[in-house]
Amino acid sequence: MTKNSPENTEKKRSLNFLEQIIEKDLAEGKNEKRVHTRFPPEPNGYLHIGHAKSICLNFGLAEKYKGLTNLRFDDTNPVKEDVEYVDSIKEDIKWLGFDWEEREYYASDYFDQLYEWAIKLIKDGKAYVDELDQEDFAKNYRGTVNTPGKNSPYRNRPMEENLDLFERMKNGEFPDGSKVLRAKIDMASPNMLMRDPALYRIKHATHHRTGDKWCIYPMYDYAHGQSDYIEGITHSICTLEFDIHRPLYDWLIEQIVDTEYRPHQYEFARLNLSYTIMSKRKLLKLVEEKYVSGWNDPRMPTISGFRRRGYTPESIRYFADKVGVAKRDNVIDVALLEHSIREDLNKIAQRVMAVLDPVKLVIDNYPENETEEIDAVNNPEDESMGKRKVPFSKELYIERKDFIEDPPRKFFRLAPDREVRLRYAYIIKCVSVEKDEDGKITTIHCTYDPDTKSGSGKPQRKVKGTIHWVSAEHAVNAEIRLYDRLFLKEDPNKAEEGKDFTSNLNPDSLNITHGKIEPFVEGAKPDDKFQFERTGYFCVDKDSKPGKLLFNRTVPLRDSWAKRNK
Repeated sequence: MTKNSPENTEKKRSLNFLEQIIEKDLAEGKNEKRVHTRFPPEPNGYLHIGHAKSICLNFGLAEKYKGLTNLRFDDTNPVKEDVEYVDSIKEDIKWLGFDWEEREYYASDYFDQLYEWAIKLIKDGKAYVDELDQEDFAKNYRGTVNTPGKNSPYRNRPMEENLDLFERMKNGEFPDGSKVLRAKIDMASPNMLMRDPALYRIKHATHHRTGDKWCIYPMYDYAHGQSDYIEGITHSICTLEFDIHRPLYDWLIEQIVDTEYRPHQYEFARLNLSYTIMSKRKLLKLVEEKYVSGWNDPRMPTISGFRRRGYTPESIRYFADKVGVAKRDNVIDVALLEHSIREDLNKIAQRVMAVLDPVKLVIDNYPENETEEIDAVNNPEDESMGKRKVPFSKELYIERKDFIEDPPRKFFRLAPDREVRLRYAYIIKCVSVEKDEDGKITTIHCTYDPDTKSGSGKPQRKVKGTIHWVSAEHAVNAEIRLYDRLFLKEDPNKAEEGKDFTSNLNPDSLNITHGKIEPFVEGAKPDDKFQFERTGYFCVDKDSKPGKLLFNRTVPLRDSWAKRNK
């Protein structure tokens, strides 16, 4: 391939802006021609689909350029963090198909070094202990976008006094919120984050790793860049809201680093998904106030929620790739995510017939006490999955919605004196119905044509409708949870005046039914995936047990929301 060939031009055009940066750095020999990224979650909640995009990006870039990726927990706020979240994050990353370099890292690994660097900042006249509380500083000293701030009365303390106070903060002599260590930068900076930002605050709280060793903890902006430097990170990739933090990132690095190497921060647009909440605070509210059953509720946008709902890691990685890497925020239609899982499950899911709202159908002219085995295709997309035997008998179950006594025009399913084909089996014709005292149909009576068996080799007459069924005698009972989108509005954050985002919850996001399924599923295990023919994709829930099968709907066969919103 020549330098200016169409193939080479197309390759260059297809690179996203981060890949372009990395390839330029490698070509110029920066960072010893190495690529080292990191994924730095705070362990204060479960990862969501937005984090999945960042995981795929950081690990994917390192993999593409034969580099390394660190998993580093930003565990600098012991009040909100927990080992449960640490464990869930590691599980989610591995489930997505990625692994980190050697071991996981923690910002708390560097607390001693960060403290020493804070001492250096004080000695260099670049940091001071401030006694203004956060509210007073923000209101009366920080200024606004249009007006400069003013110096704290404690800004020009002698270095020795700052060192003494900072050590006493470390020793636990002062209560929470009474003092902070601030960087001494520029109270007139047009970037308000550069107006003497806090570096350390007092928190008398037990840390999940360091116990009670510390009662002062570094702020994110201080710990982040320094941790990158310690670990040798070359490309520190953050979401777009951190672009205004970059000058502070660079300033702090310059104060402590005396080597040629510098980590650099780059920002990309975070994932915003329609009909979806991404705020950890709001997701925590859904959990704590029992709107959902937990962080792994299949309606939650958490990775563990998607996993329980039946999504595959391949589908999420495919989705992240389709979304791409942008420099500007935009909202991605959740239908693209749903399309991604349909695409994947269509190729791999075992087909079965399941009746979710059963009504009995009796074939009057079918032999009594006879059962035959019908050949059914396991997956038409993959011949190697073969076929299965489905029992067929005189009494069946069909979907209640597949029969209407007085059908509208273009209704091609079963109705009085009408014919349909039973999937893989025979053509039947409705002759009568039985009803209970409330007028509800209890039994549909039909006749069948024994010469119309699918695959028999005999010439077949055509009918317009085909419906699925399950043999009543052989049916397996199952609880089926029909999950749908959790919110009704494309932007669930927007609520009517006086209400919050929970007012946009979809009351039909979960409906539970008890259905009948062909016996093939009898030995199904948690996380096994199926296509219920004509209905959708389903997986076996983790709480399922032998004799008590529980299925979660992953996604319907088609997008019903597109029609709903027209």
